[in-house]
Amino acid sequence: MKTSIQEVEKQFLQYIKKMMAYKEAISLMYWDLRTGAPKKGVDQRSEVIGMLSQEVFRMSTSEQMAAYIAELSAKSVQEQLSPVTRYTLAECQKEYERNKKIPADEYKQYVILQSKAESVWEEAKAKSDFSLFEPYLKQLVDFTKRFITYWGTNGHPYNTLLDLYEPGVTVDLLDDVFSKLRHHIVPLVQQISQSRHKPETSFLFQPFPKEKQKAFSLALLKELGYDFDAGRLDETVHPFAITLNDGDVRITTKYDENDFRTAIFGTIHECGHALYEQHISKELAGTPLYDGTSMGIHESQSLFYENFIARHYSFWKRYYRLLQQYAPHFSHVSLDDFYRAINESKPSLIRIEADELTYPLHIIVRYEMEKALFDDAIEVKDLPYIWNEKYEAYLGIRPERDAEGILQDVHWAGGSFGYFPSYALGYMYAAQFKHTMEKELPFHQLLENGELVRIREWLTKHVHQFGKTKKPLDILHEVTGEGLNPIYLINYLEEKYKHIYRL
Repeated sequence: MKTSIQEVEKQFLQYIKKMMAYKEAISLMYWDLRTGAPKKGVDQRSEVIGMLSQEVFRMSTSEQMAAYIAELSAKSVQEQLSPVTRYTLAECQKEYERNKKIPADEYKQYVILQSKAESVWEEAKAKSDFSLFEPYLKQLVDFTKRFITYWGTNGHPYNTLLDLYEPGVTVDLLDDVFSKLRHHIVPLVQQISQSRHKPETSFLFQPFPKEKQKAFSLALLKELGYDFDAGRLDETVHPFAITLNDGDVRITTKYDENDFRTAIFGTIHECGHALYEQHISKELAGTPLYDGTSMGIHESQSLFYENFIARHYSFWKRYYRLLQQYAPHFSHVSLDDFYRAINESKPSLIRIEADELTYPLHIIVRYEMEKALFDDAIEVKDLPYIWNEKYEAYLGIRPERDAEGILQDVHWAGGSFGYFPSYALGYMYAAQFKHTMEKELPFHQLLENGELVRIREWLTKHVHQFGKTKKPLDILHEVTGEGLNPIYLINYLEEKYKHIYRL
């Protein structure tokens, strides 16, 4: 007796549910590795993550998956499937076609290498010694170059990696957009360096106990609408947000008692990621669709909260008194002076601590290095020197230690090549979303009144709810009525910083 389409659909969704269960277990172990797992347990934990990842990989490329794709992809069959099943099938087919080209044993070796590399990166960063991490990074690059040959290229080899994180984005597009950003940002940075109206910032660096910072962070997260019944806040070396399931979206932060901005703005950044995932439609729970549609759209949400909300004057008009309760040393600092101080712009070495204006330059440095690395124009052993040269050329400063230079980001340790451009793309998306939002909502007034949930609801309506059912540029066009346009970010930065520095 032939199995009905409805029965095949049910079996397919059960198969996917099992895959997602493995992924949840892997994510939980990864979170544990990054938030305090014992050092001596790292190697075994990495082996376990590798074994489970191999099983997910096997399931995604199995004959069973191939059979589901073949049976459910026919046009006449598609009409009988639920929308969620159709989208899930399309996502699985894309992953199948990509992963089927990679030998399973090779993928397992790669995942184990990833886990070990991240722990070695932490040690190398602590000792500020790139030589410890270099052999692991070289292996990761070599693996990725082989993967590119398996997947195939479309023009520049780096385009294949960009497509993993931001479908449709190419080297040609990034070269064009980054050129426009650089054209406007660099002159403004130079004008600011010559301004005689620089803000006083010394009060920002007075001791602010970690426990007080944590308490203030928790208070802000509640105001922003983060659901603590579906998440938690923990400490880590390099902050991240991670989704275990639709009811468990966790965030992490890093505290610096001599610069509270690291934790406060880092926490709000990760909160933006988490709010996205906490508000994806529950219809998509338990499927690969319960995820952000792209890294760029994901970054648009985190940067929207970190920059367009948490660095806005109206936000602090509402919450500055709350901060003063946790940090009494700000009691004698005026709101205007505080606002100008937290928005100070000057070249810095650390990307995650960079101001809004110079931040894109940090991304351009990494983009140019990754592009050259996968074009075989440079080698891994040359990276520290090239990094330092670019920072001196673009930002006028040079790292003295590997920890504040080549080792500052965790992304390469995780094999996330092609990821960095998403930060700058997300920044542009966020500015474009904000421009549209301000036509519909009294943005400044909502911040001043603490009505932050209304802003989140707008983002949920237009962005969050869809998960991976829509492509990034489709969402951007549907929300704003146009394609990617860097002018909104450029206008925002010029208007804000000319005001702060009285140019």
